[in-house]
Amino acid sequence: MTESLIQEMTKRLQVLAPTALEIIDESAMHAGHQGNGGGGHFKLNMTSSLFFEKSQIIRHRLIYQVLNDLIPKQIHALSIHALAPDET
Repeated sequence: MTESLIQEMTKRLQVLAPTALEIIDESAMHAGHQGNGGGGHFKLNMTSSLFFEKSQIIRHRLIYQVLNDLIPKQIHALSIHALAPDET
């Protein structure tokens, strides 16, 4: 399930033209914690020229717009590290 979800997330995020993209499944570190209704915990590291001169809030909004319908059922928590190419 998790591998196919990571593939789906990767596919959807292509609309943001990433030059670097890493999705790490951290679900095992959070298994059974209170409030988790079954969705996974993921860390997202992404670099895109679309993030150039945009605030972190706007970058996160762009990412959440792409993944919105996966939250909270498939994605319970998402840690985002979003950079423009000149910030790497």
